[in-house]
Amino acid sequence: MERTQITHRLREQLERFSGIFSPRFSKPRGKFISEMIYGIQASQDVKLSSIGRALGEEIALKKTEERLSHHLQTPGLGQTINEAIAENAASRIRADTLIVIDPTDIRKEFARRMPYLGTVHDGSTGDLATGYWACVAVACDPDSRKVIPLHQRLWSAKAPDFGSENIQLLEVIDTIRTATQGRGIYVMDRGGDRIHLFEPLLARSLRFIVRSTGERDLIVRGRARNAREVAQECPMMFAETIVKMENGKEKALPIQYGYRAVQLPGHSQPLFLVVIRGFGADPVMLLTNVALTHSRKSVWFIVKGYLARWRVEETIRFIKQSYHLEDVRVLDYERLRNLVALVLAAAYFSSVWLGASLKLAVLTTRIAKVAKRFFGVPDFHYYALADGIANLFSRLGRYHPKPPDFIPPSGDQLAFLFSTS
Repeated sequence: MERTQITHRLREQLERFSGIFSPRFSKPRGKFISEMIYGIQASQDVKLSSIGRALGEEIALKKTEERLSHHLQTPGLGQTINEAIAENAASRIRADTLIVIDPTDIRKEFARRMPYLGTVHDGSTGDLATGYWACVAVACDPDSRKVIPLHQRLWSAKAPDFGSENIQLLEVIDTIRTATQGRGIYVMDRGGDRIHLFEPLLARSLRFIVRSTGERDLIVRGRARNAREVAQECPMMFAETIVKMENGKEKALPIQYGYRAVQLPGHSQPLFLVVIRGFGADPVMLLTNVALTHSRKSVWFIVKGYLARWRVEETIRFIKQSYHLEDVRVLDYERLRNLVALVLAAAYFSSVWLGASLKLAVLTTRIAKVAKRFFGVPDFHYYALADGIANLFSRLGRYHPKPPDFIPPSGDQLAFLFSTS
C-alpha cells in the first residue's frame, strides 16, 4: 500500500512539474512533454521504443512511437523547454551563485545515418570521435554539493543553421541571463578564454571566472604583458590545504594563491588575474571581473569558485548515464535537439523539483559533508533518485495524466520505502 502511495505521489509531482511548460504549449504538446519526462524517468532511456513501452498505451507500440516522433519534431521545442527550466530555477540563483558553462560532446561513433554527424574531441580520453557538440549549464554554490541543471543543448558544425560555437555558448548564457535578471557568476574552463566571449560578457555586465590559457596579453600598470609572464611574477599572498583523492586514498595538497590587477587590451574595465600554484608544474590562471580586495576570503572565493566547476563533470555523467543519452537514435536533427532538452527536463525533475517539493533527501544515501574536498567523488545522490524513480514508475503500468486520490505517506514511510527498495 505504501509503495502505491509514494508512486502516485511522484506521479502527481510530475504533473505539477509539467505545468511549468503549459503556458508555452498547446494542450496536446504539453501532454506530450509530460509523457516524455515520465517515459524517460521510467525507462531511464531516450529511445522512443523504450519510452513508448513505459507509457503502456493500449495501442500498438509503433503507433505510440509515431505519435511521440511527430511531437518531437516541433520547431523550437527544445529551446522553449530550456527557457521554462531556467525561469523555474531563477529563484534559486543568487548574486554569487556559480553558473558553470561546460561544453561537452555526445559520441555516436557507430552511427551512420544520423544527420550532420561531425568530429568531436572526447575530453575524457583525448581521442577524436564521431558525434555532436553539446553544452550543459549547471548552477551551484561554492560551499554546497547540490547542483541545479539549467540548460542543455546540442549542435553540429555541419548543420545549415550553425553559426559558431561562440554564438551557441552566448545563446545559452543569454537564456539564463534573461531568466535570472543577470544574477550569478559565469564559470568557464580554458575554452572560455576568447575575446569573442569576454567582450559580450563585459557588455552585458555579467561577472565571470574563466581559466586562462596563458596565451593572451594583459595590461598591467599600463603595459602589455603575456599572461604567463604576469603569473610567474604574481606574489602568492595566501596558502591553503585541500584534500585530493588518489587511488581511493586522501592526500593533503597544499596550494598557494594570489592575484594581480589587469585589463584586457583595448578595454578599460578592471579585471584580476588570480594565480594558483600547487596543482602541477604550471600555475592555474583565472581571469575574473569579480571585485577583489586584499582579504584572503575574497581571493579564496574565486579559487573555490573555479574548483567547484569540477563537480559539473559528475553532473554530466549523471545525465548521460542515468538516461543513456549517448544511446539516442532519432534520425532528424530537430528531434535530436529537442530530445536533449527533454532529458534536461527529466534530470531537473529528479534532482531539483522533487528535492524541493517532496523533501526526497530522506530517500537517498547519506552524503558526507567534506570541507574543501574538490577532487573526491562522493556518493552522488541524484543517481539514487533517478534509480528509485525508475523503480517506482516501472511498476505503475499505463501512464495516466491525472493520478487518483490517495492518502499522502508520511516522512517516515518515505524513508522506509526507499531504504527497502
